[in-house]
Amino acid sequence: MIQSTTVIVETDRLVVRLLRHSDVDAMNRVFGDPEVMRFGNGVQTSEWVRNWLCCCLANYQEKSGVGPWAVIEKSSAEVIGYCGMFYFSNVCGQPETEIGYRLARSYWGRGYATEAARAVLNYAFNILRLPRLISIIDPFNVRSIRVAEKLGMRYEKDVMFEGYTHPDNVYAIEYGKVEETEDCEGINTEDDTT
Repeated sequence: MIQSTTVIVETDRLVVRLLRHSDVDAMNRVFGDPEVMRFGNGVQTSEWVRNWLCCCLANYQEKSGVGPWAVIEKSSAEVIGYCGMFYFSNVCGQPETEIGYRLARSYWGRGYATEAARAVLNYAFNILRLPRLISIIDPFNVRSIRVAEKLGMRYEKDVMFEGYTHPDNVYAIEYGKVEETEDCEGINTEDDTT
């Protein structure tokens, strides 16, 4: 059973809640899969995942629970990945909040990434009252681009981060430019594979 005090948002099929130390195995399935990490920093070790979880939990204390959150499939009660918000102090000269998501590959193609991201987007705009969200996406990551576009995000510009070999795309949406949906009805989940 999921403790209600840790739940951020729910949809018909998913629960998005604060991460816990006990999520380490599920996060190892995400960060340890070469295909999932193809457009990230590559496969990560179990030690890296444990450290990442510790950093997430520490950041919750500093940022009122904001950060990456566990995504749980209701029907199985399994943690299937994460979705949440990440703060960047400088993206092309301005501070930005990114919505980011990664799911275990065995859960791709079910519309879960769009469903979780839509719920987090609505939370960011309607509860936290953020004025804008972005997604920073590798231009070859067609699946994540598709999710961003389903959320109503549009390509805005390229950004080149230190250490990168090519620029990433910045997709953005502003508050008021998205339809409010509380239960994610009507979301087109075809071809959603992330």
